[in-house]
Amino acid sequence: MSSCKLGIRITSRRFGIQTDEATGGNREAWPTKQFATCKSATRHAPEQTSENTLISGPAKYHQSGTQKMAKSILTILLTLCSIGSVFAENPVVNPPAIKPNIIWISCEDISPHIGCYGDQDAITPNIDSLAEQGVRYSNVYTTAGVCAPCRSAIITGIYQSTLGTHHMRCDAKLPDFVKPFPKYLRDAGYYCTNNSKQDYQFKTPDDVWDESSDQAHWKNRKDKAQPFFAVFNYTGCHESGIAGEAKYKQVTKDLTAEQRQDPTKLTLPPYYPDTPIVREDWKRNYELITAMDVWAGGLIQELVEEGVYEETIIMFWSDHGVGLPRAKRWLYDSGTHIPLVVRIPESFRQPGQGTPGTVNDELVSSLDFAPTVLNLAGVGLPDYFQGRAFLGKDLTAERDYVYGARDRMDERYDIIRAVRDKRFRYIRNYEPFKPYYQYMNTPEKGATMKELRRVQAEGHLPAAAALFMAESKPPEELYDLQSDPHEIDNLATDINYQQVLDKMRKVHLQWVLDTRDIGLIPESEIQRREKQTAARYNILLNSPPDLVKRIRNVANLAVGGSEHFTDLVRALEDEDAVVRYWAAIGIGNMPEVAAPAQAKLRHALEDEAPCVRIAAARAMLKLELPEPALGVLKEELKSNHEWGRLRAAIVLGEAGELARPLIPEMQECLANQPNKYITRVANRTLNVLLGTDNKVK
Repeated sequence: MSSCKLGIRITSRRFGIQTDEATGGNREAWPTKQFATCKSATRHAPEQTSENTLISGPAKYHQSGTQKMAKSILTILLTLCSIGSVFAENPVVNPPAIKPNIIWISCEDISPHIGCYGDQDAITPNIDSLAEQGVRYSNVYTTAGVCAPCRSAIITGIYQSTLGTHHMRCDAKLPDFVKPFPKYLRDAGYYCTNNSKQDYQFKTPDDVWDESSDQAHWKNRKDKAQPFFAVFNYTGCHESGIAGEAKYKQVTKDLTAEQRQDPTKLTLPPYYPDTPIVREDWKRNYELITAMDVWAGGLIQELVEEGVYEETIIMFWSDHGVGLPRAKRWLYDSGTHIPLVVRIPESFRQPGQGTPGTVNDELVSSLDFAPTVLNLAGVGLPDYFQGRAFLGKDLTAERDYVYGARDRMDERYDIIRAVRDKRFRYIRNYEPFKPYYQYMNTPEKGATMKELRRVQAEGHLPAAAALFMAESKPPEELYDLQSDPHEIDNLATDINYQQVLDKMRKVHLQWVLDTRDIGLIPESEIQRREKQTAARYNILLNSPPDLVKRIRNVANLAVGGSEHFTDLVRALEDEDAVVRYWAAIGIGNMPEVAAPAQAKLRHALEDEAPCVRIAAARAMLKLELPEPALGVLKEELKSNHEWGRLRAAIVLGEAGELARPLIPEMQECLANQPNKYITRVANRTLNVLLGTDNKVK
């Protein structure tokens, strides 16, 4: 029994307890705070009890982990005392390595509108408490401003614009050697669950998850000693929760009066009109986040109650920014800057990592999540990963830049690329002739989008909002986030920032080469080529070494001004259809000088690639030569290439009155199409031409 008085340090990762027996005092591991319910959550400072314990929730988690901890301590002490001198003579100096559990608490469509990020309007006591016990990352960005493309990058560790999952609602096939990263965890002995959204834009292989459903949970593993990786995704704060009255009420029904927001007191971004309707949407965003915070607290409390809190690394993050215009789907900070809070139990921390209550400002991409989880679990990283681990052992150098890509958003193409460092964001608009706010069915249903249209029609938009209602975009944008956090003042033409512009442009152009950006290939051409390459990832991988550079160069010439006209005409005869496509697009972008190219454009109307035929038809329409162009577009509307059909419908929409002769053909597009996007675009064009207000799904 003497060993019970020797001050032995007892370590139990199973129970998350470190105790000095001489004093009986807990040295750290058990959490001192429980997580807040709807009833106890307040703005900024969580309510404290007389014991300095945050009131727990939901109610079923009220039985505190302290009671279970006491029982665990007693059990361990009695066991140690019973074996007496054995423990005293053989203290556990180097306990066997134990793999950490890892849990992802992810949510949809939120920017860092969270208290620990300095947002004075946020009511998020649970995430704030997690940040106090962990690390808040201040410079984290997603690879796309919309869910499915960025989720494909997160789960594979490959940019969506490399993998071929860049278009919203596409269906790619993975190359044989690419595995969603939980497969590597399972191979290493982890129990992996996903609850429950996937949305990867490819068919999930059967061996990725032990369970993926709305019932999936780490508690379901048969062997309680088995380490787990568990994903929980909250869908309540999706943009549909802002736009839909019923969903908003359902998600927030349990919030108390103290957790509600006064829309008149909230601070709106400058790119929205200040109207009661817009403020209502902004209010809903905050209340949905508070509901998410309660849900997250419940998940964390489960870890506490089950005694695995100190064995589990917690990562909280969002897939992209708030589900409102000029945020979701866009590459500005409003669409790509996301929260990330990571808590690492002391026993799993590497030197300099995971210090509670700290802020880390290194640049992190959501592409880095997969390598980081594998690294924390002690699993080797596949060579094909394009991200880096930012936690764990043997880290590589920190990032200098993060990258983002915007491609087809539902029914509208808009190729945009972005590069950001800690201060500046560079944006390359590959289709600047298109407006910022192309008409898209889903966002147009939102109240804020409707207000933007209404206030614009009345001529009362604030200046910052008017910028993003323009009918075209500049080819390049550059923003200083230190002085201009909302990215309003475009510095791309400011001579004082030319060195920054040149540097960021070069970084972007190199990234296109390094990542083999398949987004510069028209979707109809991707569909054609992947039949020969087994997976779209392989299209540029297996192409001639200089093809990516040729495509990149001519795509940039296409938006570079009329001084490049001769080069574009020459490129119209390139051996590769994608180069010819961008040449035709570029010629169509400069109708004031394009007349000498008429003969070559007519020849291109008969090109073997539908994307080239359609681009040539667009150029002819820009030259106000509709007869040959409309004949081609008429045929493309009923071709076997569904994405060629969509692009043809888009070109007709851009043509205005010149498209009127094809009204019957567009009316045929309202039914029996290979995808709903063709119908949406045709319907919008018909409504404009006929003055109707027909609705389609």
